[in-house]
Amino acid sequence: MLDALTLDQLRTFATVAEAGSFRAGAAKLGRVQSAVSHAIANLEAQFGVALFDRSRRRPVLTAEGQALLVNARDILLRVDAMRARARGLGQQLELELSVVVDTLFPLAQISAALEAMRSRYPSVAIRLAVEPLGGPLAALLEQRATLAVMVGEGFRDPRVALQALSSTEVVAVVSAHHPLAARRRGPPLGLADLADHLQIVQSDPTPLSAGRDFGVLSPQTCRVNTQDTKYALILSGLGWGRLPRWLVERDLREGRLVRVATTSLGRDARVLYEAYLAHRVDQPLGPAAQAFREALGRIAAQG
Repeated sequence: MLDALTLDQLRTFATVAEAGSFRAGAAKLGRVQSAVSHAIANLEAQFGVALFDRSRRRPVLTAEGQALLVNARDILLRVDAMRARARGLGQQLELELSVVVDTLFPLAQISAALEAMRSRYPSVAIRLAVEPLGGPLAALLEQRATLAVMVGEGFRDPRVALQALSSTEVVAVVSAHHPLAARRRGPPLGLADLADHLQIVQSDPTPLSAGRDFGVLSPQTCRVNTQDTKYALILSGLGWGRLPRWLVERDLREGRLVRVATTSLGRDARVLYEAYLAHRVDQPLGPAAQAFREALGRIAAQG
């Protein structure tokens, strides 16, 4: 019976499971509810197990359904990737390349990679956005971007393929005239010491980090929507925060900013995050996107 299994049935199963009901799944698929219910019933007959418990007001996945959903999603992802690869084999040159970059990643490397791409494909327009935290992943999932540069391990999705690029150093800094700067000569500051001062924090424009705070250590926070604002407020002496090393290198060297004297935020108040170039597995990369990917991989590896 499993020889009659179709991709449409698997996609219907996965969609209903994600939507939470047959009605919502049918709406998402653009079908009538009875057709969706019939497709699920046929699939259950082929598997010989119940996928959903229908005894409640809303259908709930059975233990068997939860186990088989993992396989169904894996099969669908592999098929989508194969389709994308097939389309990519005959892909024509893009009119525009859309890239979303994490705020922590050095833009100089992005610029160099875009310049290399443009040297090969000068007719391709560029759309570039810089977004924090879940922004790059959301741009891919919402199909607002072809490629995204993601920093850190906080955001993952099986629909997105990752290529490691390099490490990005982030340091905890404070203005040279902030009270925390004067504590550099004494013993290392603890978390309680940092909690006594305002922390400047980058907000996530997406719901992907709901319920999670990344690196927020102080109960006193000032949340901002751009890294430029965060940098300006820290430099002015309003509070302390973490910023990428490439952004504050000159300020540290010339004494406008100093590292926070603590061992609670990594050795020498610094941590390394891995940066990845990401794209959807079901979207083929055209010639310009591939040229950008190759150039950025080479440039990032060189540092």
